[in-house]
Amino acid sequence: MDTALDCVPCFMKMVIREARLACPDDIDLQHEIVMEWCQTLSQLDLRCPPPVFARYLAELIQRKTGCGDLYRQDKDEANRVVTALLPDLEKRIALEREKADGDPLALALEFAIIGNYMDKGVEIEFDLEEEMANVTRTISPDVLSDLEADIFPGAKVLILGDNTGEIVLDTLLVKEFQRLECDVTFAVRSCPVINDATMEDAETVGMTALCRVVESGVDTPGTILDRCTPEFLQMMRDSDIILAKGLGNFESLEGRWPDIYCAFKVKCKRIADKTGLEFGTSAFYRTQLDEAENGDGGVPDASSD
Repeated sequence: MDTALDCVPCFMKMVIREARLACPDDIDLQHEIVMEWCQTLSQLDLRCPPPVFARYLAELIQRKTGCGDLYRQDKDEANRVVTALLPDLEKRIALEREKADGDPLALALEFAIIGNYMDKGVEIEFDLEEEMANVTRTISPDVLSDLEADIFPGAKVLILGDNTGEIVLDTLLVKEFQRLECDVTFAVRSCPVINDATMEDAETVGMTALCRVVESGVDTPGTILDRCTPEFLQMMRDSDIILAKGLGNFESLEGRWPDIYCAFKVKCKRIADKTGLEFGTSAFYRTQLDEAENGDGGVPDASSD
């Protein structure tokens, strides 16, 4: 997806928030950061997905303040809070498994999508425990049916991770794929950006002990293909199932790589219009390829974006 004019106010809110967070006692520097971001924003190509813009902002903040992991404290707290919820959620999935008509994979997916609310790029007020307690089956049954039809013993499943906190809930999803005898790989960002999960977070929450974890190579809050390593792009091509978590991954991959299952919370009007879903609902969406942008409609080459 490209970056719409509707995205610009969000980036202005983000620069003000991050400038205050990075240098809370230096008003002059905050003003300097905001003014420079306005100049930078005016020169960026709106045909790029929004996560590309977020990377430019992260680089500006780091260059001006020296702060390289702006949300480290928030990330640690999110992982801690969600980890405390895991035992109860695991019991609920186990009970779902015992039902004659139960679908533990679907329930694990619902939990993992709720975790996508934990997004410092688009801050939304929500009650995580209440959301978990009142989870309902809201994701597309048709897309879920497609996913379950694609699963077979030995299937190579690549999960593209997103936020901290959310990654804890993704461990439930990994376990369900493994229960179905899939070979699961989980991908994280290669450097800190907003509150996205890195290898450090994967180790902290036990993901590295659960399955293979790799870095995608990207420094953006979304899987921007021309920032991925060639090895990771090959891994994507070799996967039987790709499940992309989070809005940034959806924005980065929709129109650029076909048949990726995207799981995220609808957190802005533009995405609501795109998916046909209401704000705040859980989206489970299968990407399509923009043939005008990617030629013959096949899987992009390593050199494409």
